This record gives sequence, C-alpha cells and structure tokens, in this order.
Amino acid sequence: MNHRPISGSPTHRAWKMLASVVAVGLLVLAACDPVPEPPPSQVLVVLTEEDNMTRGMAMVLANQSVDQGAEVRVLLCGPGASLAITGHDGEPLQPRDVSPGQLLERLLEHDVTVEVCAIFLPNTDWVEEDLRSGIGVAQPADVASYMLRPGVKLFTF
Repeated sequence: MNHRPISGSPTHRAWKMLASVVAVGLLVLAACDPVPEPPPSQVLVVLTEEDNMTRGMAMVLANQSVDQGAEVRVLLCGPGASLAITGHDGEPLQPRDVSPGQLLERLLEHDVTVEVCAIFLPNTDWVEEDLRSGIGVAQPADVASYMLRPGVKLFTF
C-alpha cells in the first residue's frame, strides 16, 4: 500500500509549504553572521577622596572590574592623588588586610592605565619622580576623549 500524499492534496501542499519554510529558514541562518561578542566594558574610575575606606573600595571595585574582563583606567585627583605617591599606601583594610596602595599596585601589575590629574603635581610639593612606578600624569584632552567614548562607565569616589 502506498502512503504518499496525492499530488495536489491538502497534505501534499502542507508538506511542500513546510519544506519551503525550512529551506528559507536555513538560507537565512546561513546568511547571518554569528552574533559577535560584546566588547569588554570600559570603566573610568576617578578617585578624589582622602578617606582610606573610600580609596580601598574604589580600588577593590577597579580590581574586580579588571578580573571580570573590563578595560579599566584610573584617574587620581586632589587628595585622592596622594595614593599615587610612593609609600602612601594607607592603612590595611579588613577583611583581607590589604591597603588601598596594595590594591593600586595590583592594578598596575595588570597594565591598567593609572594617572594623576594634570594639575596635581604643579599644585603640591610632589614631583613626577615621587609617583609610583607605572603612574603617569594625565593629559586632559586624552582623558576627555576616553570619557566621551560610547559605553564608557564613569565611577567617582
């Protein structure tokens, strides 16, 4: 006994339509590029605070962002910029008994761009040689350009 749908029957037309839909779907899928992965987040952390816990939390969050694949840039300004000075680590914080300076050093080890504001050194008794190794002086036009990139997240402490 032959169980093929009779040409022109409703069952035959349904199978032809289904085959057409599947063929078109496969062509659409073949023509599509794979969905690109989103670029890593870009984060600008601006630290102006003198408070040890605020400095510590800023550095903790910056490190966590690096660990999660973000591109992080740190700008240290005003009283917060003294963290950039060699030997100015701050007091160790609990629960990990680590200082803001040690957390900043970890960022530098991960090649994070860390800079002091352009007006910090000229308005203090510090000179560029007093900065921790790896910390530079920010160029305002460069920082502004980074801040204005689409998708850059700005965090201030």
